[in-house]
Amino acid sequence: MDTLFNEILTNVSSDITVISSLTAMLVSLLLGTGIAVTYRRSQDSAGYQRSLAVTLFMLPIILSMIIMFIGSNIARAFSLAGTLSIIRFRSAPGDAKDIGFIFFDIAAGLACGVGLYGYAALFTAVLCIALLIVEKAHFFKAKAIRKLLKITIPEDLNYHGAFDGILSKYSTEYSLLEIRTTDLGSLFQLVYSVSLQNGANEQELLNELRCRNGNLTIILAEAPNNSCK
Repeated sequence: MDTLFNEILTNVSSDITVISSLTAMLVSLLLGTGIAVTYRRSQDSAGYQRSLAVTLFMLPIILSMIIMFIGSNIARAFSLAGTLSIIRFRSAPGDAKDIGFIFFDIAAGLACGVGLYGYAALFTAVLCIALLIVEKAHFFKAKAIRKLLKITIPEDLNYHGAFDGILSKYSTEYSLLEIRTTDLGSLFQLVYSVSLQNGANEQELLNELRCRNGNLTIILAEAPNNSCK
């Protein structure tokens, strides 16, 4: 075992020089900065995570150095795999776009690690520009905004079709997901999944619903990605 670690620590590839390592680090930092800035500009305020932006800035230089240090040395590759296997990564679940940016970073870092600086820069520039164009031009935007609507009604109100006219006016589609009792059974709560029309006035929707449900509690919230409740 001691022999293996001595070989890993001392058998440094002759291809690695101070100039090559500095070049890889500087290019990686520039690409990481470009990717992090693109992430910031293509993300809305609610979804933006500063910690992810900092990670996108750091990841290319880390990966490029790892690739340079490993090179074609099998012993070092196994050593790295063993080290990573004992590390537990913890992070809050992100959306699909965040994961895409992570893979973007990985590709840029790997390209720098193998010395393909020109291709790495070209790849990063093209994808950053494409992402900004997609964001600014609002490509792939949803035609309707999905919301979760909770309406509290008195027990004597017949809820069958009671709000259909109002919901049809402000949404492209809606469905009743759940009916539950509240306040010791004296009230009902209706839970709808509602796809609001573009430009729908949420305040007017709530005002019309309040007139119908006797001014009891109404909740209009963002629909969770993986749950209807």
